[in-house]
Amino acid sequence: MIGDTLLSDTVRVYVWEWPVRVCHWLIAGSIAILSLTGLYIANPSLMTTGLATQRSLMGLFKLAHYSTAIVFGIAVAARLYWMFAGNTYARWDKFVPARAKRWKAVVPTLKYYTFRMRKPPGFVGHNPLAGLTYTFVFVIYLIMIGTGLAIYSISAHVDSPLRWFQFLVPIFGGASTARWLHHGFMWMLIGFALHHVYSAVLMSQVEANATVESIFSGYKFVPREDLVYSGYRFVDRKDTHG
Repeated sequence: MIGDTLLSDTVRVYVWEWPVRVCHWLIAGSIAILSLTGLYIANPSLMTTGLATQRSLMGLFKLAHYSTAIVFGIAVAARLYWMFAGNTYARWDKFVPARAKRWKAVVPTLKYYTFRMRKPPGFVGHNPLAGLTYTFVFVIYLIMIGTGLAIYSISAHVDSPLRWFQFLVPIFGGASTARWLHHGFMWMLIGFALHHVYSAVLMSQVEANATVESIFSGYKFVPREDLVYSGYRFVDRKDTHG
């Protein structure tokens, strides 16, 4: 939805619908809690010295970890669904560059990020390079969910439905490998989160388009040329490219 004109060359655009924003914050918060609780579960000696206290805290941390994992899984599933049900900026083809024009803009976008271009190709939502990055991030999400289910299925109560997921254990190369993958990809997500915050703030300042604010309000302030075809900016009057 295109909103009101802010200035003669800037347009207010409704980019991120509320399901996208809610999923974003649920996933971000879940990753923070899962990382902290997961670090303790992997190494309980980080915080405690007494065995009784250690056991008590371990129970609390496991409960928090498993409960948050449910929220994380639901949020990821909802965001994947919204890739097919959401507006043009939320859809799957903004992550996987299925159209030639988005592939064509990958290299210019990379040149902009490496300071070889002064102005980025004009995309209202995710640019193609960011979309590809988020595709790999969602693959990591699925690996984290899969390895988490595999690990939990081993120790789950005999009557627990989570025992059904034991078939995942050999898929991930056994329990030890599943734990190693779960731990390793956690650090990759932490690294991505730090970069994501940095780049979002940077782009919000450089492009002055309210990138950071948009994940709260849903709105960006976009150059008018990004909503109509303008040659090298790879923008389409019909679709606005997301």
